[in-house]
Amino acid sequence: MLFRSLILFAKDPVKGQVKTRLSSLLDAPTILSLYRHFLRDSIEKICAIADVDRFIGIASNPKTSYFDDVSRSQGVRLFVQQGGNLGERMRQAFADRFEEGYERVVIIGSDSPTLPTAYIAQALQSEKEVVIGPSTDGGYYLIGMRGKVTDIFERVPWGTDSVLSETLNVLKGQRAEAELLPVWYDVDLPEDLRFLKTHLE
Repeated sequence: MLFRSLILFAKDPVKGQVKTRLSSLLDAPTILSLYRHFLRDSIEKICAIADVDRFIGIASNPKTSYFDDVSRSQGVRLFVQQGGNLGERMRQAFADRFEEGYERVVIIGSDSPTLPTAYIAQALQSEKEVVIGPSTDGGYYLIGMRGKVTDIFERVPWGTDSVLSETLNVLKGQRAEAELLPVWYDVDLPEDLRFLKTHLE
């Protein structure tokens, strides 16, 4: 069996510092409450996956004890993300886990509270060098690697709708085999939140 690692990338739940693009629709206390629900759902997902070591990569040094409590109750390892942009932070997280001996590493975000756990399990079981879960906004909700393929993020324009396409171009240039999971959605903008409400109903 592969020595596998599953990482949740998340932010410390601090009022005014999470899901700020929803501020045109909701006030700061409501956004914080919503994000804490997103975190709870995301943590439940990673804890539902069997035969994997679980991590939470926190975007900055935490100001609350939220993740310490999770670590104690769920046995999840914590680390603070390192790097100037998302690509650098993911690259370092992958590199550190590979350095620890993990053979398959998967990272998910905390913005997809309805993401099926089956997609995460599929990523962990993939035989391809890289596995990506495309999101409807042109990025991805999940990325996994096997075989220490970490140098694929340098030319990716983070925060744009071409993140996925540029990542796939880099992989093609490196002749790295990639598997694409089914498309899913993140909740970042007011229209995403409206879609989530409709989906849940």
